[in-house]
This record gives sequence, structure tokens and C-alpha cells, in this order.
Amino acid sequence: MKILLYGINYAPELTGIGKYTAELAEWLTARGHEVSAVTAPPYYPQWRVHDGYRAGRYAKEERRGVTVRRAPLWVPARPGGLKRLIHLASFALSSLPSLLRAAAGRPDIILVVEPALFCAPAAWLAARLCGARAWLHIQDYEVDAAFELGLLKGARLRGMVKRAERFLMRRFDRVSTISRRMLELAVAKGVDPGRAVLLPNWIDVDAIAPRADGGDYRAQLGIPGNAIVALYSGNMGGKQGLQTLADVARRLSREDRLWFVFCGQGPERVPLQEKCKGLARVVFMDLQPAERLGALLNTADIHLLPQRAGAADLVMPSKLTGMLASGRPVVCGAARGTELAGVVAHCGLLTPPEDAVAMAEAVRKLSYNSQIRETLGAAARQYALAHLHVDAVLAAAEREFAALVASKGKPAAADARAREGDI
Repeated sequence: MKILLYGINYAPELTGIGKYTAELAEWLTARGHEVSAVTAPPYYPQWRVHDGYRAGRYAKEERRGVTVRRAPLWVPARPGGLKRLIHLASFALSSLPSLLRAAAGRPDIILVVEPALFCAPAAWLAARLCGARAWLHIQDYEVDAAFELGLLKGARLRGMVKRAERFLMRRFDRVSTISRRMLELAVAKGVDPGRAVLLPNWIDVDAIAPRADGGDYRAQLGIPGNAIVALYSGNMGGKQGLQTLADVARRLSREDRLWFVFCGQGPERVPLQEKCKGLARVVFMDLQPAERLGALLNTADIHLLPQRAGAADLVMPSKLTGMLASGRPVVCGAARGTELAGVVAHCGLLTPPEDAVAMAEAVRKLSYNSQIRETLGAAARQYALAHLHVDAVLAAAEREFAALVASKGKPAAADARAREGDI
């Protein structure tokens, strides 16, 4: 097949959506498909364009067999509501020539990744112009999350944006999301159930596997071998509720064998560092190279996954896959009844979102009971093996792509039956 991926994030970004989009492209390429991508210069999660790239220039490169076209964008140092919208809109506008140029190669599928929803109209139009199938993959319900987190406000604006979102989503040949609850939300927004696809994020369970020695980061960071390490690793942005971690670390500051490692970059890192000032056993690290991720995750005895209230069913944290594959228990701030809570309930401890008292008590409890840590960690690893293996997830995606390409020219009802194996 000939597949064009379109989205604002791509490798060499180490975390979040860009990591998964690039891995999808490279996996499909290795399977013999012709894959190209239209994206922006890498900037996430630092919110600063990476060295070797220019924010204001068009560029083209080959990455592991994938043709990657990069379009200019504006990157604010401190993304807020309006600034974030301008940032997303700048890429949607600047990338249009690159998208049309790539679409002239007549791909079978144009897959656009949300965020940014701003890119969806152009992706749909380009697909119609070149005869491709249009696929929307939702990593993050950015519109709902922006209103829930207060980045955007106003009932009138929300109603207008939701109507536009519904109009767009209903026109795609396929709409996929990364969790069942997010898929249900897509159907509630008007997507035909026959066109809705579950495409969860994945992990290389061979590259990220439990190691008893915890890697070599402890020695590098000066952490004693008998210490209990609670690790947060990933983006440091507004959706994560990271300030809760500072409160947790302060409440547990008298637990001498308990260390906290906060690894990542983003706009909330500096405020988090300020709140952790004076805490002796809190260590900050920059994002580590992808090949070192397994060693980093094995440094933990306990993984920390805070979450802002109201966001748990609008996003599924991409960092969770690595946490589970590492075979360590997770302490997660998520409301019961959300899908995130449902996953973590079997392999970690749940606390209410943004509740530092409850999260601190959960961390303290796990730090004193190695048997519980071992049992929950084994359950985490088993879940990753059963549900998140990269080859199983992407092979299912490949079958969905092939079925969609094969259905060209068939009416929608026949298309849906074909996906279900009836014809």
C-alpha cells in the first residue's frame, strides 16, 4: 500500500504522539509498504525546535525509509490557550503545499493524526482530490481537553467548535482512537460505528523488559542501591497535573530510603523544580535517548502517573505503555470508572486525581512492601504482553488499512460488512 501520514509531531521527538507516528511509519515501511509523512520540525516536549532544524523553513529528509516533508510552524515558549491555537493553525496553513505535493503521488490512504484537528479539513480534501481513503487517528481529544482544563472558555465557543468537529469527523472513511472509552466518545460525536476503529498505542516488549538490577542510572545519579525509587518520565505539560508530584515528594521527605526521579521536559518543568527546592532526594533529568528508555524505566521501583481531573477519558497517557512493559507497579491519579483507572487497577494503586495526600500514602505503602510491588509489577508486564505488543497492534492496524483500500468503490454498508468478515 501507499500511505501518507499527516500530523504536527514526528521523530526525532522522543515522547508522545511523534514517537508513535514515526514508529507506525517505520513498521509499515519494513513490511514493504511505501510510506511518507508531512509534519513539522521536531519541537516537543521542550516547546523549542530541536538543534539541526529550522522553524521557518520547508525541508525534506529520509528517515529509515520514510520520506518526511517538514513545514514551518510557530512555537511559543509558554503555550497557553490562544498561543496554542495559533501554533496549531500555523502548521495547518504552512503544511498545505507539502500535503498537496505528497498527495499528488496518489496514496491509497491519507491518515491525519489529531492533534491537530486544524489539519483534518485539508487531509480530507486532499484525499478526495487524489482518490485516497481518508483516515482520522485521534491520539488526544484536544478540543474537549482544552475546555476541560480551562485553556479555552465559553459555552458559545464550545458549541461552535463541537459542531465543526462533528461535521468533520463524520466525513472520514475511518476514525480510530487509542482507547475504548475514546472510541465510544467518537461514536457519540457522530462517527458511524462501522467506521470506528480501536488502534491503541503499543510498546516493544522485547526492548522494554524487566531487569532485576535496575540498570545503571542509580549509580549515575548517586542513588543508593537499597533505595526505593519513584519515577515520573515523560512530557511535563499542563495535562499531567505535575505539581501534585512536588507535594507528594515534600510529604514523604522524611522517608530516608525513598527517592524521586523526575525525567522529562516541557513548560511545567521549571514550576515543578521551584516547588521541589530544598528536597534532598529529588533528582531531575532531561529526556533520555530512546535506546536508554529500558534502563531508565528499570530504575524505578514505583512509576508515578499523575493526571489532571477531567482529562482521563479524553487522553490515554502514552507513557503508560512503557511503565507496564517494565514490570513495575504504577501509582496513578485517575477517577474510578475511567478507562485509565480500569487498566491501572490491576497493576498498581489508584488515587483521586490531583490528591497529593492520597498519592503520597500509596507511594509510602508500596515502598514498604516488596511483595505487593512484585505482584503488581508482574501483572503490569502481563498486561503489556497480552495487549500492547507492537507487532500484534500494528499487524491489526495493517489489516484495517488493507481492508479499507480493498473497499474502494464499494458502498458504505458493503464496506462495513467487509471489515466484519461477511464478504
